[in-house]
Amino acid sequence: MRKASRHRDGHGTLAELNITPLLDLVFVLLVIFIISTPQLVNELELNLPTADKKDAPKSAPPKLTRIIVQPDGSFNLDGAVFTLESLRPKLEEVKAERRAESGEPNVVIRGFGEAEYQRVIDLLDLLQQLEITKIGLATDVLTPAGG
Repeated sequence: MRKASRHRDGHGTLAELNITPLLDLVFVLLVIFIISTPQLVNELELNLPTADKKDAPKSAPPKLTRIIVQPDGSFNLDGAVFTLESLRPKLEEVKAERRAESGEPNVVIRGFGEAEYQRVIDLLDLLQQLEITKIGLATDVLTPAGG
């Protein structure tokens, strides 16, 4: 115990380094950087690009062709009921109209929960045969009215 007290009295070598002044300096520099940084950021000049009219969004979104697969296997397009065979000429007509307007027709397929999957697959095959590639599947399930 006596040896430890001699080192504290200042007669021996000091084995500890006092870092308190170093920490004080670091904290002062940190405060200076924190205070001066917002002034540097506010003085930054930016050359923002201007928007071209060709990059502006189109005035109207493309028209969607919505096809509903009914529980009885028929298809509903624009309020009219079609079979798969009678749907082909109507889709060819829609395809010609949409290509004249905007290029490619956009088709969204919705179905009732009771509709057979095979009817949806048959419709997808028909759309592929007609080379209609922009197809979406609606994820909400329709239920028949009154049931």
